[in-house]
Amino acid sequence: MRPQLVIVGAGPRGTGLLERIAANAPELYADTGLDIHLVDPHPPGGGRIWRQEQSPLLWMNSHAEDVTMFTDESVAMDGPVREGPTLHEWAGLDGGTFADRQLQGRYLRHVYERALAELPEGIAVHHHARRALRVSGPREGRQQVWLADRPRPLLADLVILALGHLDAELDDEQAALASYAREHGLTHLPPDFTADSDLSALKAGEPVLVRGFGLAFVDLMVLLTEGRGGRYAGDTYVPSGREPVLYVGSRRGVPYHSKIGYDWTGDRPPLPRFFGPAEVETLLARPEGFDFRRDVRPLVEKELGFAHYHRLFTAHPGRTAMAWADFEDRYATAAGPAETRALVAAAVPDPADRLDLTALDHPLEGVRHTSHEAFQEGLRGYIENDLIRRHDASHSADLGVFLGLLSVYGQIVRLGDVGPWWHGFFSHLASGPPGPRLRQMLALSRAGLLRFVGAGMTVTAAGGVFRAAGSTVPGFSVEARALVEARLPEPTVGRARDSLLRELHADGATETPEGLLRVDPRDGRVLDAAGRPHPRRFALGPYTDARTPGAFTRPRTGGPAFRQNDATARAALRLLGTSLEREPTR
Repeated sequence: MRPQLVIVGAGPRGTGLLERIAANAPELYADTGLDIHLVDPHPPGGGRIWRQEQSPLLWMNSHAEDVTMFTDESVAMDGPVREGPTLHEWAGLDGGTFADRQLQGRYLRHVYERALAELPEGIAVHHHARRALRVSGPREGRQQVWLADRPRPLLADLVILALGHLDAELDDEQAALASYAREHGLTHLPPDFTADSDLSALKAGEPVLVRGFGLAFVDLMVLLTEGRGGRYAGDTYVPSGREPVLYVGSRRGVPYHSKIGYDWTGDRPPLPRFFGPAEVETLLARPEGFDFRRDVRPLVEKELGFAHYHRLFTAHPGRTAMAWADFEDRYATAAGPAETRALVAAAVPDPADRLDLTALDHPLEGVRHTSHEAFQEGLRGYIENDLIRRHDASHSADLGVFLGLLSVYGQIVRLGDVGPWWHGFFSHLASGPPGPRLRQMLALSRAGLLRFVGAGMTVTAAGGVFRAAGSTVPGFSVEARALVEARLPEPTVGRARDSLLRELHADGATETPEGLLRVDPRDGRVLDAAGRPHPRRFALGPYTDARTPGAFTRPRTGGPAFRQNDATARAALRLLGTSLEREPTR
């Protein structure tokens, strides 16, 4: 009787897991045969988000040379390294290209097919193009995975949930706005994957309020401009006449920082330095637990500062007033933030060369404009300056901070749920749009089709319309009959529209205060209220408290997602190779 493994989710995470199973099986799995059931209504490889059937106008958010699905020697894992091509190598692209998502879908399909080809003889993969509805079964016995439009369940010795971004029920505020929209004939588009949203209700020439200034907004902007026949002539946008007028704002009131447009040269900062595995183990060993703001954030700030100043001192020594060795020693032993600030002030003469994480996180804090038009000009200046800086290697300390952010994320995933600040901060600094997209924002702003609302954006519903305001321009507000929540749904267990997670929670799986599924950080097994790992259920992905940055990994940066995939694959193969209690296959 062949063991049965069910993997729910065939996108990048499920595909990466399959690659790790193929890599580890020769060492860990005896030749007894294995059936792997891959459950996803979307095609394996790309899954829903990276499927090939979407607009060619939508780009990836990373350079093609920075996207890989294959491990390398930088990944701290127990399994074997199986190197493979990056996206740009596989597709024959210039490394600095921002490829479209259709091409990335084809790359992911290649990775999937290569993983299939590398599975040992006797391991078979069966794709079920259906939704998984729930998982049931005794804790110590075989699991049942129920699929849509299939009367009998799949029987599984182990189940791995490799889900990506899922639809969610509206929160209380969104539900109230949606109800108001229905009552007054307005349009309210809730958080969603933009490529799946029906944008036909957003009419030409009419104002549309957009809450969210991240990557979902960029997709929305593209689909409502070029997607409706507009085009760019240099730095000028030539409208088709079918575009609405977008009024966009957010908590910060600014777009994410541009992708950095130059390559690294010289020595990399030796990371981790102040926030590494030893510090993580110390935090996890505390019987009273740890507080992120008190215990973790100071380590994060110390690490990012080290990465910044290492680059500044080693690559731009003429802008420093102290030898790096002296600075490093004093930085390491500084007793607190005040002593660190004094050291930096003495060693770095120009304030523009000093790292100010608070200013980076809240660039419009305390900024006020006397008119809406003055703010439009001011924010265009902010975006222009960001583009200049992120494409000028004389500011390469920014790239040092980026490497620091990747290092920090690799440690934070070991801590579990650390609250919302870190993920938003990381995205703002490290997961911004390609530079050309920000130049398009500038062109649309000058054309009057993109208007900035400001920081602290609020939305109310009264008088038969939606109304938006922000703190940056006191007294300014704008009315519209359409509101778009430009962001992905929050990956919470409690509001997941997918019944699979809700049923899992009802069956004893626990969630964090932020609503994420608790999993064992060592191998991804689902935890119950007592902290016990489930012997037959694993989970990986953005809805767990071990989520990792983005869907893909930059080569030779240690990819925490690779480490997680490898640990889960190895744990699963070991368990499947033991005498798990099995029932006849049906």
